[in-house]
Amino acid sequence: MTRKKSAITQNSTVSLADEEQVREILANAVLGLWDVVNNLTRLRASRRERYRVTIFGSARVKPGTVGYEATKHCAAELAKLGCDIITGGGPGLMQAANEGAASAPERARSIGIRVDLPFEQEVNSFVGQAFEHRTFFTRLHQFVLTSDAFIVAPGGVGTVLETLMIWQLLQVHHLDETPLILVGKMWPGLVDWARTSMLSSDSQLASPEDMDIPQCVPDGEAAVALIRKHHNQWLKKNGKRPGRKTKS
Repeated sequence: MTRKKSAITQNSTVSLADEEQVREILANAVLGLWDVVNNLTRLRASRRERYRVTIFGSARVKPGTVGYEATKHCAAELAKLGCDIITGGGPGLMQAANEGAASAPERARSIGIRVDLPFEQEVNSFVGQAFEHRTFFTRLHQFVLTSDAFIVAPGGVGTVLETLMIWQLLQVHHLDETPLILVGKMWPGLVDWARTSMLSSDSQLASPEDMDIPQCVPDGEAAVALIRKHHNQWLKKNGKRPGRKTKS
């Protein structure tokens, strides 16, 4: 990140009555903090000790419904493989995924990354480790930094936002070799719309290969099969054996 040079020197004193210069100091200070954050997030461990799958999905789906139970089963199957499960930590399909992960506590962690909203419940009771954020921006950043794969269950505007962000990061290679798996009937229409609208002959707005980034599957079993394959590759890359419990 680059910033314009300020007319204010570091050693000069600024009166609080000078609103324009006060605003400039505050703006530069905030941008300076982002520089620090950007530098810190460039650091990566030489290898991860644990494989983590983020599951995005609606906060509105009720326990006992088909979608809830299917998401819970999918997360439970991934937990048996030794995959930690990360969600937004709220109700609905987030809770379903955390509940599935919590069914195998000896194999996997159940993690929630929350954002402070005035109208939503607290972190669901199946989260074993919770993180709280004040903004969507820092929360989404943590999802990106801590996840090895993403599964997207049916959801609303928030889920679409999360999906498109991961899609775009994969497009520009800020993420690499990270599965983005879209589960259910609602997602092929989104990808088809993008392909039709963005690859039209008169104004191509994306590359054809960009449309192959999200993998649409009909159900959780198909998603687990894709994650199992990627997880095995991750185990080999990190010098671990399939079936071996990862270090806590």
